[in-house]
Amino acid sequence: MDLRLTGKVAVVTGGSAGIGRAIAHGLAAEGANLVLVARDEERLRSVDFPGVRVVAVPADLTVPDDALRVAAVVEQEFGGADILINNAGTGSEEKIMTAPDDRWQWYWDLHVMAAIRLARALVPGMRTRGGGVILHNASICATQPLGYEPIYNVTKAALVMFSKCLANELIGDNIRVNAVNPGLVMTGDWIKTAKLLTEGTDQTWEQYLQKIADDNAPIGRFATPEEIADLFVFLSSDRASYTVGSTYYIDGGWLNVTT
Repeated sequence: MDLRLTGKVAVVTGGSAGIGRAIAHGLAAEGANLVLVARDEERLRSVDFPGVRVVAVPADLTVPDDALRVAAVVEQEFGGADILINNAGTGSEEKIMTAPDDRWQWYWDLHVMAAIRLARALVPGMRTRGGGVILHNASICATQPLGYEPIYNVTKAALVMFSKCLANELIGDNIRVNAVNPGLVMTGDWIKTAKLLTEGTDQTWEQYLQKIADDNAPIGRFATPEEIADLFVFLSSDRASYTVGSTYYIDGGWLNVTT
């Protein structure tokens, strides 16, 4: 299937690793040029996909001015963007009663305000180009929370609602906005945590993660980042032209429909 993405310009935040890097790879394979945004400059500059232009922008999207800087690079290098993938994010671990305000604020800025600021900065260019696509990488935890990360749950839920509101506001400009709620995905963060938790025990990190999959996902395994990326790439294309204001679960059956 030709997704007709050749020559499009896609901005991917959190684009140096995990799901973001897999999305970037998938878009590049379809011929899209890329602006990759991440905090780790060394890892970001190691990303290269032959056949397309890749521009790396080291940025901390919890800093308000960095969104404007990203938009300025996009305008300078490409004259605007056709696709924005708000993927930057990370898990949390805390208790509501003891987590300080600054911890809440940091995740709010990363998961919600970064998406808001980038939309404000990049949408005018999308309008000039005749339309575009904005996708938000949220989480199944936006609907079905995990008890150990309340801040992550709350901010991802807010991101989903922002996505819906933005979709309603921009559809008249031919800009489609949707959200994706992944379940378990085998990323470096999961592996790092599993290794720490199983160090010095009789359980391997692989066994630890397999138990999480067995306990939560009927499919019985974690997704690969590439499996998640494939959905993002499709939703970025004109083949998904009737998808507007929706949230798509890709969770191996984890979602409990009674919640």
